[in-house]
Amino acid sequence: MTRLMVLGLLTKNPMSGYEMQQILQQSKTDTWAGILPGSIYHALKTMEKEELVEIESVEQTGHRTKAVYRITGQGRQEFVKLLEKALRQSSVTFPTTTYTAITFLHALPIDTVLDALAEQRRMIEQQYEMMKAGEQQKESYKDYTEIVQLTFQNMYDHYEIQLKFLAQLEELIRKHPHLFSEGSKVQ
Repeated sequence: MTRLMVLGLLTKNPMSGYEMQQILQQSKTDTWAGILPGSIYHALKTMEKEELVEIESVEQTGHRTKAVYRITGQGRQEFVKLLEKALRQSSVTFPTTTYTAITFLHALPIDTVLDALAEQRRMIEQQYEMMKAGEQQKESYKDYTEIVQLTFQNMYDHYEIQLKFLAQLEELIRKHPHLFSEGSKVQ
């Protein structure tokens, strides 16, 4: 994902790793793409060795120097290959960690299970709100298109489905605690 994102950004115009990081953070793209700041720099250095990107210039900013990268012809070919591969992959992912934990709910007291599910719900709600803020930020950009809107709506749908699932699971546990843990009490 990081390679595709970095090469994709460089197809728009040359930039530094820091500029890429700022773009991703301002639009909250780093959140849904799972791209850590260090991975941008690692990808740039690796792809420079592979001749997919090259340093266009080195700029001095205060006491820091920053390398501005541009994509090479070989990098454009790699970008197209990665882009096509990404579009062909299944984009449905399941919350496998949660599903696995549900399999063993009986091993925890009901109150602990409900507290953990409530915490997960709060975290998802926070991420959802951050994503909405990211969309509002992106609305001011010229590349805020119908495709971008559709993408955000798809993300929102995922958040809402998971929140609904967690609420239904909590309700089921409260309604039928005996199915999940022998002798546990539900508040």
